[in-house]
Amino acid sequence: MNRRRQKKLTARLVSAATFGDRARITSLLRAGACPNTPDTEGTTPLYAASVHGATDNVLCLLTAGALPDTESGHGSEGTPLCAAACWGHTDTVVALLAHGADPDLREDHGTGRSPVEWATRGSYADTVATLLAAGARPHVPAT
Repeated sequence: MNRRRQKKLTARLVSAATFGDRARITSLLRAGACPNTPDTEGTTPLYAASVHGATDNVLCLLTAGALPDTESGHGSEGTPLCAAACWGHTDTVVALLAHGADPDLREDHGTGRSPVEWATRGSYADTVATLLAAGARPHVPAT
């Protein structure tokens, strides 16, 4: 597949993941879109689906080979697990963890917040509990 076609498929896949269009995601994956390739903004399809809590789309992308710990964006986004935890999307957090997402992986190439820190900051107790049960280290607030 030529580079121009792959770029178009990637942009469409990120858009479909952002807006929760499962049928379109499936169609684009069948057409050859790569579930790990970021768009021109650096956004990965899995991040786009995770930040919106679109668990069915997250599962579709993971099944197609999306890597659960791939960081998205150029310093403005993060990991899919951080994205889901930040907004308290517990079902999405569970799906990502079930597919091998690291519950302690910090965004910004290891220098940013962890998923449990994001969930704690948002006061999402169920998400925090899910992450802790998966082995995340507890967040200790600075004093």
